Amino acid sequence: MATPNTLIFVDLASDDPAAAGRFYAEVFGWQDDPRPLGVYHRMVPGGQFKNPDGTDSEIGNLHIGIFKADNARPHPNPAGVEPRTLSQDGRKSRVWILIGDGDSAERILADAEQRGAIILWRDHYWSEFNGYNHAFRDPWGNEIVLWGKAGPNPQIPADYTRE
Repeated sequence: MATPNTLIFVDLASDDPAAAGRFYAEVFGWQDDPRPLGVYHRMVPGGQFKNPDGTDSEIGNLHIGIFKADNARPHPNPAGVEPRTLSQDGRKSRVWILIGDGDSAERILADAEQRGAIILWRDHYWSEFNGYNHAFRDPWGNEIVLWGKAGPNPQIPADYTRE
């Protein structure tokens, strides 16, 4: 039997991967692994996916890459190809980040905003997936959605929007 096609990585564009690597290291506490510095940065959150019983599985958490917009690697042409600029307008991919135990959306949003992010929304409950969510756009235009588990019988704060 064939194995499934598996998501292994998501890349974000930046005109300054080193600065973006520092941003995500400072906001989320991830390890910034430049490969090489300023060209491509692998962000490593650490930890493992959880088993149903809450113990760590053998599967490590996914990584995020940050690539230099003017020369997205890998590519057969070492000089890169067009487009060489960041896309700021219109819809694009979003990255969903699960808020870790012991952390908070408030802390993450404050740290992101302090480092140049724009807060898109906060304090929303999405019943379809039973979670609290908040979002920001990083200084390079990437949209990050924070996800907080609501748990069984959630008590949605009165000031949250709902869907």
